[in-house]
Amino acid sequence: MPRINWFPGHMKKTQREIKENLKVVDAVIEIRDARIPNSSANPDIDKICGKKPRIILLNKSDLSEAKVTKMWINKLSSENIKAIEVNCLTGKGLNQIRPTLDLIFKEKHDRLKEKGLVKIQMRVMVVGIPNVGKSTFINKMAKNNIAKTGDRPGVTKNKQWIKTKMDIEMLDTPGVLWPKFEDEETALNLAFTGAIKDEIMDRENLAYNLVKRLQEHYPENLKERYKIEEINEDPLETLNNIARKRGCLIKGGEIDYDRISTVILDEFRAGKIGNISLERP
Repeated sequence: MPRINWFPGHMKKTQREIKENLKVVDAVIEIRDARIPNSSANPDIDKICGKKPRIILLNKSDLSEAKVTKMWINKLSSENIKAIEVNCLTGKGLNQIRPTLDLIFKEKHDRLKEKGLVKIQMRVMVVGIPNVGKSTFINKMAKNNIAKTGDRPGVTKNKQWIKTKMDIEMLDTPGVLWPKFEDEETALNLAFTGAIKDEIMDRENLAYNLVKRLQEHYPENLKERYKIEEINEDPLETLNNIARKRGCLIKGGEIDYDRISTVILDEFRAGKIGNISLERP
């Protein structure tokens, strides 16, 4: 698979904006995909944010394997990183954000309360790669559709402050990837979950690689979802069997690879193949 570099101009601009806006926020909320907590962590965000307090939300936890997500939370906690497992669609876990911020800023808040300040407004910047659910998170926190949402990377464009009922003001930023993916696995994980635009990918190659990965780690899920008897050693044969079961064929009984690739990728992203974690700590 060729090395994927995907760094549109607006992403460079976003990096500059994040740097500039750090001065006006108390903390950073970084959203990652619970299925790929490592691959969905932009290493540039680490560098840019430096010592600024940060909370990591592992979103889409309804799509990941629960016990693996717990392992990630434990790992991050052991590294002294505040991490919360969330589902931004349902709001699960979001009520832990304000108490976590209060814990981080306890000394500062205690001093303010001594001075008679009862209501402490906090400002946070929301960051993350494309398609991890930033807009869904902001809408859920604000309880209305302020941010545009879409399952295509790069929907959020302009800077906007959003008020919430938790006395947290949020600054939204567009999803930002980094210029070079050093290893193929990271690139594939991002492509599987839709963080990289499908238009620049070879979808058939991507679906083949996803089947290869799933038959290695989640063979029973594939059998159950696609009603196939056995998993073939050759992922292409497994893919062909799935296509036949789904009737993704063209004239003469040939496999319609374009159609079956779309089916597999869409169903994986929608959680229809089951709760799957592509990375383990």
